[in-house]
Amino acid sequence: MTLAHWAAALERHWGIEAELSRLDGEYDLNFLAKGRDGKGYILKAMRPGCETWLVEMQVKAFEHIAARQPDLPCPRVIASANGQSLLNLPDEDGQSRLVWLLNRLPGRCYAKAEPKSDALIHEIGQVLGGSAKALADFKHEGLERDFKWDLMRAGWITDQLPCITDPARRAILNEIAWEFAKLAPVLAKLPKQAIHNDANDYNIMVAGELGDPRHVSGLIDLGDMCAAPRVCDLAIAAAYIVLDHSAPEAALAALVAGYHSVWPLTPAEVDLVWPLLRARLAVSVVNSTLMAAEDPDDPYVTISQAPAWRFLEGNSLHLGPLSARLRAACGLPVVEGADRVMAWLEQERGNFAPLMGQNLVDAPMGSLSVENSTWPQNPFHMPAEEAAKVGEEFEDNGRIWLGYYHEPRLVYTDPAFRKGPWKASDRRTVHLAVDAFTTAGTPMFAPLRGEVFAAEYRDGHLDYGGVIILRHETPEGDPFYTLYGHLDPEFLNRLKPGDAVEKGEQFCHLGDPSQNGGWAPHVHFQLALTTEGMEADWPGAAGPDEMYLWRAVCPNPAALLNLPDGKVRFHPTDKNEVLAGRRAHFGGNLSLTYSDPVMPVRGWKHHLFDEWGRPYLDAYNNVPHVGHAHPRIQAVAADQLKRMNSNTRYLHPAQTAFADKVLSKLPGHFEVCFFVNSGTEANELALRLARAHTGATGMVTPDHGYHGNTTGAIAISAYKFNKPGGAGQADWVELVEVADDYRGSFRRDDPDRAQKFADLVDPAIRNLQQRGHGIAGFIAETFPSVGGQIIPPKGYLPAVYEKIRAAGGVCIADEVQTGLGRLGDYYFGFEHQGALPDIVVMGKPIGNGHPLGVLVTTKAIAENFDNGIEFFSTFGGSTLSCRTGKEVLDIVDDEGLQDNARLIGTRLVEGLRGLERKYACVGDVRGMGLFLGLELIAPDGSEATGICSYVKNRMRDQRILIGSEGPKDNILKIRPPLTIDAEDADMIVHILDGILREVEAA
Repeated sequence: MTLAHWAAALERHWGIEAELSRLDGEYDLNFLAKGRDGKGYILKAMRPGCETWLVEMQVKAFEHIAARQPDLPCPRVIASANGQSLLNLPDEDGQSRLVWLLNRLPGRCYAKAEPKSDALIHEIGQVLGGSAKALADFKHEGLERDFKWDLMRAGWITDQLPCITDPARRAILNEIAWEFAKLAPVLAKLPKQAIHNDANDYNIMVAGELGDPRHVSGLIDLGDMCAAPRVCDLAIAAAYIVLDHSAPEAALAALVAGYHSVWPLTPAEVDLVWPLLRARLAVSVVNSTLMAAEDPDDPYVTISQAPAWRFLEGNSLHLGPLSARLRAACGLPVVEGADRVMAWLEQERGNFAPLMGQNLVDAPMGSLSVENSTWPQNPFHMPAEEAAKVGEEFEDNGRIWLGYYHEPRLVYTDPAFRKGPWKASDRRTVHLAVDAFTTAGTPMFAPLRGEVFAAEYRDGHLDYGGVIILRHETPEGDPFYTLYGHLDPEFLNRLKPGDAVEKGEQFCHLGDPSQNGGWAPHVHFQLALTTEGMEADWPGAAGPDEMYLWRAVCPNPAALLNLPDGKVRFHPTDKNEVLAGRRAHFGGNLSLTYSDPVMPVRGWKHHLFDEWGRPYLDAYNNVPHVGHAHPRIQAVAADQLKRMNSNTRYLHPAQTAFADKVLSKLPGHFEVCFFVNSGTEANELALRLARAHTGATGMVTPDHGYHGNTTGAIAISAYKFNKPGGAGQADWVELVEVADDYRGSFRRDDPDRAQKFADLVDPAIRNLQQRGHGIAGFIAETFPSVGGQIIPPKGYLPAVYEKIRAAGGVCIADEVQTGLGRLGDYYFGFEHQGALPDIVVMGKPIGNGHPLGVLVTTKAIAENFDNGIEFFSTFGGSTLSCRTGKEVLDIVDDEGLQDNARLIGTRLVEGLRGLERKYACVGDVRGMGLFLGLELIAPDGSEATGICSYVKNRMRDQRILIGSEGPKDNILKIRPPLTIDAEDADMIVHILDGILREVEAA
């Protein structure tokens, strides 16, 4: 079929001049029409012999949706010039075809859209619910057709199961068929209506540019419409949403919640979603198997089966309380009677027997939260001796103190609490019970009559030890359950499932650490409204992002303790309130990283934890050089603060000990140290030293450098002064091009590039001399960081230094970013270059977060600065700073962190170069040790600022913190604490791989 024939038909009957291109279609002709008016259309010429009622039904249904729900993103049928929506036109062979025209919707199909976020899936549910609501009163005789894709008739697969030759697969489908046969009568009783019936991942359109939120731009193709209960429509969409999704439970909940928000579902309908989803997948794989038998040469048939089988076979969906999950997502009672149970508990609050034999209304609360507690010291490991002392600061002569419900904690350190392979994977942190801490052996009394549901001893480290679950009933017969954990297992000699425990009866005692999982003595008291999917294996803590479910399944048990909910309910600090306060009290130019800021409240080594205990891999912050919260730094700081903290006007051995340690890492011509508060202050001092030594004022520095935020430091920081609104370049400053051999004037294929970059200093020197400033010195970040994680070609710095010294200047190496072993093979960056500076500046990492900067220089330069005017930095060189700084350097040595930087850096670079070969948007991988950059580029090779922003924020979404730098902010910056290990390096590469795949799909 020629495009010209149908273009002519479009112009003749619709009056639209357009350029046509062919679209996919199994039986029909589909054309994309780009009109000269800039609008887009879809021209559909149905197969010869296509039944008129089928096309007419689709046309009328689209028109009906447009009338009922004009805001829904569904195609609009465009009437022809004579007012008809459906025409009968001949094709080139003279065969009659039904032809109709739709407006083109923007975007791409959901199957090819990334990322598939919960927010996008929720919106899909909303659109699907809106379309079903619009079609609720649509009538057409063709809706009552008999065909295999009507989910109410899914039982047809039972007779066809012998086509599945794999016994294991056939067993799965047998189970689904059996399950469907049981629910078919229930399904038959539900009201029927017109439904889309095929909202698969190719019939949902998604729009949104890279970095913008994705949104649903279309629900297309009504070719499989039929009459069925509306839940069938939802289940069919759900079957495609969960395929190959990394978190299918969350995706399914988002879809169902979105649908419910537009057109509320009944609890019975929600309970049908999962079995109908499986029935749809079973129909799909059986049908495709039968088709493959008819046409074995069609590869699409077997390829289309693969995701469905991966899902059906892989058990990737954690069923657990799935029905409760979907109900909770919709705000419905998680189980029949749950609302009545909660009403009864509220009514009886104050009438329950005291759990601990005494009124707890005055019992103090003790917080073990992420933000209020430092238990445990290492959030990834809590040894028995630490667990046995948890909360000891709240102990008061055996008096009972209570731990909060809904409190995010880091005490759940076992890998079993983690939901993924990485330390920074989602983990369960939020406490689902109320704790009561007191002495071991304290008796427990039943708050109300119950029946033993489970009585066990769980002997694992940090498990429950002795645990009892009681089943209760309200006067109306609605069941609920209570759990008592960390008990002395002596009850096993007396209690067994089915035994009755009366209200007020003493039925157990608190265990000691040898009996209760290793914990400080306490009872974990938890309420549950259902045990479906949990049985006796209740989670005592849940993930922060699943609390919509667990607050509903395991609500606050305060009523059973005769306490007000507010006493024991924990409320983490609200990030939005903190953000509002920041905006109110700080300047607008105090920036925040990431479009969704992170609020870390704890750290350990190279991980940070937010207020909910979510872990993040910190691949960004070079300030905690030896890791967040290092015990040795804690100890030395606490020890010195117990003693005194003085400055350099007094003698103290810590000062000379620190100076000796610093100088031991440097070439022998460095003899003098100046201790200050920051790298900024050190660079400001370096300017003064250079000018005092040379008598000149002029400075040469590479473009886009950064050396601090004081007046003098900003004047030599093009990264600051050349910004819009910046002060501009001072007359005494000359900029030279950064020695970037990837994007600069001289590239890596030029063997003389180091000298050529260095020669650019010559005109800068002449200009300063001609303006009468002379040459005080040259200052550069040894490896430019904000300039883009640049590694200058070897030989560059020695050549520059030679020119500067010949002009009378001094050479200053800013090693704030690169020093102290970060580079792996070199302790300082100037060593890589084979250069000997006159002044070296250190900052940030040398204090591991404590404000500290160091300048070292030669005795001659120091003597020229000693002009009779005292130099003094109030806090620079304090005893606390000196002890902290020396401890950092000692830790680097003692823990082999420089060698770790080399090993892990090599591993990272190998992985990143693999991504460079895989993705066209990765232009360059550069760096050494744990100072790495990934330059992202557009198809034309230009700087891809938008891609970099997207990747950085998506990495944050996936719990990895990285930065971005470069003149166009298109270079990913990876500079973690030196403690990072192989697993974390692999996580960076793995997650980055997935996000670059998203970029490629955009």
